[in-house]
Amino acid sequence: MSDNPYEALSGEGDARWAFGTGFTDPLAGVDTGVPDGVDGSDLATYCLMLGDDALIMSHRLQQWCTRAPELEEEVALANIALDLLGQARLLLARAGQSDGSGRDEDSLAFLRDAPEFRNVRLAEEANGDFARSMARLLVFAVWRLALLDRLAGSRDPVLSAVAAKGVKEVTYHRDYAAGWVVRLGDGTPYSRERMREGLEAVWPLVTELFTPHEVELRLAAAGVAVDPSELRAEFDAVLDQVLGAAGLARPRAVPGLGGRAGGGNARGRHGEHTAELDDVLAEMQTVPRALPGATW
Repeated sequence: MSDNPYEALSGEGDARWAFGTGFTDPLAGVDTGVPDGVDGSDLATYCLMLGDDALIMSHRLQQWCTRAPELEEEVALANIALDLLGQARLLLARAGQSDGSGRDEDSLAFLRDAPEFRNVRLAEEANGDFARSMARLLVFAVWRLALLDRLAGSRDPVLSAVAAKGVKEVTYHRDYAAGWVVRLGDGTPYSRERMREGLEAVWPLVTELFTPHEVELRLAAAGVAVDPSELRAEFDAVLDQVLGAAGLARPRAVPGLGGRAGGGNARGRHGEHTAELDDVLAEMQTVPRALPGATW
């Protein structure tokens, strides 16, 4: 038995990652056993869903480095990406630990193909311009914050600890994105139009966020997960407040997913993705696949 929960998740003696070196251990003293009555495979799948959401969104935000309008925004987006990467690492490590496969965070992040990923499609879509990225970040953060806030009460101690820490991080993500949506929406005619178009571009991806997967429903009934359909009212209330301050109307519901059919169901959770995820993985996984087994 490991004294450190990180060692229990990643394996003792793993020198590749620091797991929060120099920072307070968010899982110190947390029981990493699978809760009684909970299927380890279901728990692993749920951790993959939440971990993949954070991992892929993190990578998309990292792509703004050297491309953001100002240096200050590059730093802010990089910090948001690092927050999400930290969440992803803990969740992926938890997935490999709870299903008994022994797969570590690196294997799950870098050695799976697109159909094995369980992220929502919102996370994988191309960035577009800055306004579109802020619209996407606002939608993602408002949804994830509502989810993590409820997940902090999970029967699984690891999910509860990760969620409690994540609430503080994602609150900033939401406020950062909301600030830009208001600035651009209530700015010049050009910035207003760009913001309006950004919201319309991501809006067909919203319904999937609230469509539950069967694993989510089983674990929600067991007090471990959150039924995403229960988050919609809070999401709508927050979005309406931000859009009202920005002087923007809520986009009309559009059938399909960014012009593709089937955006209303949880297809990303089932491993059905767009070509954009292939592009993300080709970039993200290049070094680990070219140098298998390498450590750093």
